[in-house]
Amino acid sequence: MNLYLLGITIISIVIVILGVSWWKWHAFISLTVASLFLAVFSGLQLDEIVGAYETGVGDVLGHLIGILALGTILGKMMSDSGAGMQVADFFIKRFGKNKLPWAMLLSGFIIGIPVFFEVGLVILLPLVISIRKSTKQNILLIGIPVLAGLSIVHGLVPPHPGAMTAIGIYDANMGRVLLYSLIIAFPTAVIAGPIFSKWIHKRVIPANEPELIRVETKTAKALPSTGISFMIILLPVILMAFTVLAPYLPLPELLERILLFIGSPVIALLISCFAAYYFLGFRQGMDKTLIKKLTDECLLPLASIILIIGAGGGFKQILIDSGVGTAIATMSEQISLSPIVLAFLVAGLIRVATGSATVALTTAAGIVSPVVANMTGVNLELLVIATGAGSLMLSHVNDAGFWLVKEYMGLTVKETFKTWTVMETILAFVAFGLVLILDIFI
Repeated sequence: MNLYLLGITIISIVIVILGVSWWKWHAFISLTVASLFLAVFSGLQLDEIVGAYETGVGDVLGHLIGILALGTILGKMMSDSGAGMQVADFFIKRFGKNKLPWAMLLSGFIIGIPVFFEVGLVILLPLVISIRKSTKQNILLIGIPVLAGLSIVHGLVPPHPGAMTAIGIYDANMGRVLLYSLIIAFPTAVIAGPIFSKWIHKRVIPANEPELIRVETKTAKALPSTGISFMIILLPVILMAFTVLAPYLPLPELLERILLFIGSPVIALLISCFAAYYFLGFRQGMDKTLIKKLTDECLLPLASIILIIGAGGGFKQILIDSGVGTAIATMSEQISLSPIVLAFLVAGLIRVATGSATVALTTAAGIVSPVVANMTGVNLELLVIATGAGSLMLSHVNDAGFWLVKEYMGLTVKETFKTWTVMETILAFVAFGLVLILDIFI
């Protein structure tokens, strides 16, 4: 019976993969159809299927939807006010021409915390191209570190959608995930960013010149100060760190509860959004109408992400209710496969097949969470990070990020494989290795 359930699960994952890559379905449709297939053929009663799916969708989105919306608003304010550019300029001036890869890594890493990967690209790649034109250096030396910083933060660090989805599915502690992910993400980005770029830029000379793509991101009358820009970017991280520190500080009970409340992701991001509205909006010349317009604009594209994540939650619940999770757990115990290794491998396979880190992370977390439900001694926070690491590997032609990087940096397809794809894979395996090391000590 266990082998049958495993086979049905594999077929359902194949349906997700074929739906996205071959039949060109939206990932939401693919995940929903796969969930229904799995439910029917695993023997779940017909009158239970819809309820299980709806429960899974509600469990995930109930935890996540506010975080996604507020994080998107914060990123939009960072982009349109010019605050992101201010942070990048700060690092460039401090590090100087000779250490540009390190300046660009820090720019990507810091700016990547509150904004989506694509938004970070829009903010930073025009700057990369401008620096390339003025310094005449290989664009890979400057661009790869930016991409490494943006990508690793997007894949591992809360409040990004992937990490927050996995935290909700695994029921992990958000504060500890934030702490561990930052510990793991920065050295990973150093290896895949400045170190890899110094090696690869001598071996790959782009055949084409990148075009200077001008992106108007500033709608304020003046740029915010560097200090204000840093404050807004780091504010949600600082507030969420309260959930880690508060229980260990000698504080009155009421103050501890207040800090834990302020440090919860939704409240931390809500406070940060209002700070951004004031410091990056009103103080920079935006009026209420413009701020509302920017908010409306950034929330519309969020629908697709929400649907995918919700469908992934439904898939997870079907796995649990049908007994598939228990079957996989039993088989994993028999072959002594660590849940952390399982999560990394499953996320990696789905990433390669579908091209979507979000689909890979959501589906993998749904498959692995029933496995760990009855296990003891599993570090759920590191499990989140391992799943995120797997979702980064081997980006290729079915990934929108692949084409964004290719077009912005003026690379050929072959050059993009040698640079972007290799960099993403380095990020995945270095982060996974650091997870395994950290798991020994925590």
